[in-house]
Amino acid sequence: MGREGFQSRIGFILVSAGCAIGIGNVWRFPYLVGQNGGGIFVFFYLLFLLLMGVPVLTMELAVGRASRRSVVQAYEALEPKGSCWHIHGWFCILGCYLLMMYYTTVSGWMLSYFFKFAFGTFEGMATENVGTVFTEMLARPEEMTLCMAVVVIGGFLVCSMGLQKGLEKVSTWMMLCLLGLIVVLAVHSLLLPGAAAGAAFYLLPSLERVRSIGLGHVISAAMNQSFFTLSLGVAAMEIFGSYMSDKHTLGKEAVTIALLDTFVAIVAGLIIFPACFSFQVEPDSGPSLIFMTLPSVFVNMPGGRLWGTLFFLFMSFASFSTVIAVFENLLATSLENFGWYRKKAVLLNCLFLLLASLPCVLGYNLWNNFRLLGGRDVLETEDFLVSNLLLPGGSLVYLLFCVSRFGWGFENYLAECNRGAGFRMPRWLKPYFLFILPALILIIFIQGLL
Repeated sequence: MGREGFQSRIGFILVSAGCAIGIGNVWRFPYLVGQNGGGIFVFFYLLFLLLMGVPVLTMELAVGRASRRSVVQAYEALEPKGSCWHIHGWFCILGCYLLMMYYTTVSGWMLSYFFKFAFGTFEGMATENVGTVFTEMLARPEEMTLCMAVVVIGGFLVCSMGLQKGLEKVSTWMMLCLLGLIVVLAVHSLLLPGAAAGAAFYLLPSLERVRSIGLGHVISAAMNQSFFTLSLGVAAMEIFGSYMSDKHTLGKEAVTIALLDTFVAIVAGLIIFPACFSFQVEPDSGPSLIFMTLPSVFVNMPGGRLWGTLFFLFMSFASFSTVIAVFENLLATSLENFGWYRKKAVLLNCLFLLLASLPCVLGYNLWNNFRLLGGRDVLETEDFLVSNLLLPGGSLVYLLFCVSRFGWGFENYLAECNRGAGFRMPRWLKPYFLFILPALILIIFIQGLL
């Protein structure tokens, strides 16, 4: 059975960026920028993206491209004989399943709100009642299960068509629509009365805000966000490396993906802050921003039903692009490790995730008193395991595998990374990769545990 590859470079870039661009770009990044000194935070974020995110992304892509395999077999193909690096591959697969066990529920929330705005649920609603729509949705397991199931079944249907006809084709169109939507929404927000104050609060450097929370806090927040934004450490990106061509260097491709991801994150803030300032609403972070703050802004806005519908269409695209990208990784590992055909892999993975996603859905209603790690609910526990353990821990393993002599080795990584046309990773970075970068990732790992 021949192995598919991407049809075009733009397909690879948009699928990979689609995997990286997710809910965190919208419900976390703009709020962090606003709270942490605006442009000063953005400067540190971009700095750490280049110092940490891009190098680790090239490593994940290098392992994929050099081996032309999904994660477990990739390690087996490249690791020194008798070593056990491939064990990390199974943790990556576990991480992808865990991620999808709650991400599909949150993606379902976006879909639900898209239909709620489209069909006029919020029409003429008083501002103080907007938040109750979200709490009522959480209390209805049948609505949440239906939305989650639409996401899971829809995602696997796309992936069942194969890499080129399914994932690449759908992601390319979806990402182009997403980029168009986000620009239209940002322009509309910036034209609202009083929007300039919101844009200034968001992006102009503010030494006053930095002084009030401390420069160390700003740097730490920027380092965390730049690291987590690219979804590194669970082989979600490695699989696309295994499908890509070797016409371009991995440094060039990694920078392009990081820039697209950053563009969406920054422009998302240009939708949120001008609109919130225009209607005197305090911007928040996390689910409350998306499902309570912004809907109350749209309710008060002329043509709010249309703008709310377009915003949640954009959010549905952002979350669904991540879902189908991770599903492709799960299917590829099933095909290669167990020798299944794509149809069997689609069916079994789809059934498994429909069942495995139910605890997250039920954690807000029938099981709402059920608490796990440190008093966290189901979604928070699954997110903690992925974000605080598997992503930074996995990135550290990839890094050590690519630069240490006990793994694949720096020379092999560098040769793969610099194959093709474009920006080349310099050899003099080796001491940085060996000593400083692992320390930075370790700091993030320890912070996450604390």
